[in-house]
Amino acid sequence: MGKTNYNPKSKTNLKPIAKGEVRNPNGAPRKLPKLDVILANVLGEENKDGKTAAEQIIEAMRRKANAGDTKAAALLLDRGWGKIKESLDITTDGEKINKSSIQIEIITTKKDGEE
Repeated sequence: MGKTNYNPKSKTNLKPIAKGEVRNPNGAPRKLPKLDVILANVLGEENKDGKTAAEQIIEAMRRKANAGDTKAAALLLDRGWGKIKESLDITTDGEKINKSSIQIEIITTKKDGEE
């Protein structure tokens, strides 16, 4: 007995949306309630030393960076002055590739039962 390859996500099973039809009535899922406000309140609270939680976190990262933690140093520098822009030079046999000469070919193969 032959086995049929049924894929519910196949192009043949797609149906166009009808006029006035709403496919996702609830919309995008909501983020946590006022998470930005909660974080601002928690990180902005002062402790007995008069420092905010955010200041304490930054100072802890600075101590780690001073102790040789390169990830902590990179994080502080990236947040303070922005990440360094990186560039990539693609060459072939010492010659630069001209963007207009790049050709991309996509090859697909049909499988049994697919269009």
